[in-house]
Amino acid sequence: MPGHVADSAIAGDHAIEYGPAGYKGFLKEIRIFGLACFATIGGFLFGYDQGIISGVLVMHSFKNHFPNLSSDAGLEGWVVSIMTLGAMVGAFINGPMSDRFSRRWSILIANIVFLIGSAIQAAAENVAMLFVGRFIFGVGVGMLAMVCPLYLSELAPPNIRGSLVALQQLSITFGIMTSFWINYGTQYIGGTGVGQSQAAWRLPLALQCFPSIILATGTFFLPYSPRWLMNQGREDEALRTLVKLRRVPETDHRLQTEFLEIKAARMFDEQIRDEKFGKNSSRFKVALQEYKELFVAPHLRRRTMVACLLQVIQQFTGINAIIYYAPQFFEAIGLSGNSVNLLATGVVGIVFFLSTIPAVMYLDRWGRRKTLMYGATGMSIAQLIVATLYAVYKDTFSSHPSAGWTACVFVWVYIGTFAFSIACVNWIMPSEMFPPAIRGKAVGLAIAFNYLSNFIVALITPRMLESITFGTFYFFLVFCLILGVWTYFCVPETKGVPIEEMDKLFGGNDGEGDLRRIAEIREQLGMGGSGVLKSDLLQKEESSEHVENPV
Repeated sequence: MPGHVADSAIAGDHAIEYGPAGYKGFLKEIRIFGLACFATIGGFLFGYDQGIISGVLVMHSFKNHFPNLSSDAGLEGWVVSIMTLGAMVGAFINGPMSDRFSRRWSILIANIVFLIGSAIQAAAENVAMLFVGRFIFGVGVGMLAMVCPLYLSELAPPNIRGSLVALQQLSITFGIMTSFWINYGTQYIGGTGVGQSQAAWRLPLALQCFPSIILATGTFFLPYSPRWLMNQGREDEALRTLVKLRRVPETDHRLQTEFLEIKAARMFDEQIRDEKFGKNSSRFKVALQEYKELFVAPHLRRRTMVACLLQVIQQFTGINAIIYYAPQFFEAIGLSGNSVNLLATGVVGIVFFLSTIPAVMYLDRWGRRKTLMYGATGMSIAQLIVATLYAVYKDTFSSHPSAGWTACVFVWVYIGTFAFSIACVNWIMPSEMFPPAIRGKAVGLAIAFNYLSNFIVALITPRMLESITFGTFYFFLVFCLILGVWTYFCVPETKGVPIEEMDKLFGGNDGEGDLRRIAEIREQLGMGGSGVLKSDLLQKEESSEHVENPV
């Protein structure tokens, strides 16, 4: 979850409550909920492409139009993976862009890039044009994947911030589910055989332009992030924006406290930067030194390893291989007929979407370690059964349809256990493990590893399916087992652990020093140690005295 950094860290143990927590808070904060639903269109677009390419690759008219792709597994892998390579570039460049031009306008820029890539991709007449379109399109996807969660976390009140970011994950799975069923419908344009129209694959690629146009148009009506306004020195605008977002008077003690917490966060970041690197150090030099610390300082290096390995293992358990190449998977396990393949693929989207909901509601109760180990167990069992069935029946699935459908069911089981476990945990843990001054860069590094691993898996999967067939599933099984063992021995439980306790888990004392600095900043701003305004404490004391000693 990029961006969920300084505000929660600065707030310490004091909770600023505007209403009930979690999904119940949505009912009270209708405006915020509406803005979140709108901003998560970016997540929908990311999920949509993940799913849409799988169905397009197996359509008869697509294979006829690009015969080189259908006959070359390596080239097919590049068509899929080139998007993730572009997404890596987009995620990196949008960090400084969102700081310079605001989260709001970087969403608009991302959509412009997205639309250019989508148009080229949908109109592709040759492989080179398809590659260029998918790369540019991927840059837009990466930009949106980076900035939308950041924007949401900075708009949300603390009591529903976690649920709003989880809404982004739900939107991604909804995009995947929608794309699978659109593929299933458009394959019938002109028939599923030789007469199939090119519209069968061009239309689903073009349809993603419409939600992008809606999001791009809506950016002219989105508010600026209060945190971004504060970082630009536009304090009055930040306060006015908070008043509109929270729908409370400017004098409300909760709003005043939140406003000063945002200001304290800015002061904290500035002091840390000046102390470590000097007031005249360039931003580029500071950034390089902070990235270096992630690998040099022992306590940060351990956290970096956990955050990045979580991303790598997540991809190598096989999730995006199944999403990108689901029809080929189902064809390989004996489900005959393109329609049957796409139907089974559509169920993947439904299972993925529905299985994410329990994690949104109960992950904080289950804990990170336990959830990861449950997920690793479920995914390992599912991959083992699928791989074994494939090994036994690889040449006779047509005469053993029950074996094929059993394998299909366990692919769905794998998807379900993945969705409620590592699919959510891999975004949460990096955002809560690091000291506040360096957390943003650490989360960005983890996202880069996620995209890099995604790129590798998308590239090698077609060759693996062609050369080692059922061994592909055993390959992913190994990483499911590694996840369980690694989590048990190397991953600490971070649920509910405060900042200073994180340093006790990983070593180091940055957290305690940060808290002392935060306390000093609060005193400068007229706030109590817990973040409560001193004037509010005096008012409460006077009110209490008035009640106890009525005139």
